[in-house]
Amino acid sequence: MPTLLETRIRNRFRVQPNHANNNGTLHGGYLMKWLDEVGAMSAMRFAAETCVTARVNELDFERPIRIGDVALVESYVYAAGTSSVRVALRAWRENPRTGDTEKTTESSFTFVAIDDDGRPVPVPVLRVDSEEGERLRKRALESDS
Repeated sequence: MPTLLETRIRNRFRVQPNHANNNGTLHGGYLMKWLDEVGAMSAMRFAAETCVTARVNELDFERPIRIGDVALVESYVYAAGTSSVRVALRAWRENPRTGDTEKTTESSFTFVAIDDDGRPVPVPVLRVDSEEGERLRKRALESDS
């Protein structure tokens, strides 16, 4: 049984001019794509199966990410059903010169584990076996409310 912390992934994406909207900031569609990709990696690490996006539970853009910034995306599994997996996602803008970060986005997605024929398959039970894992799980569950 995988633990919450074993599903935690952090990835960085450099925001280039081709990612920008008319305002000179990261287009929300690019960030949503990156959230989906990193979230799917956490879901697949947990389920040990291919996982597909079933639902974007919410997606709150709190502040922009500018051209030249780095989008830092974090994901981890915080809940599991029979064949579904809930993944908490957050993004920060990161200054590439200093490493300073500021949270920009919070979300959670639901993924479904599937077999080679596209049918749902069972996922394991999620274990939370550390204080850090419990803190992350609690934060994600509170955001669901």
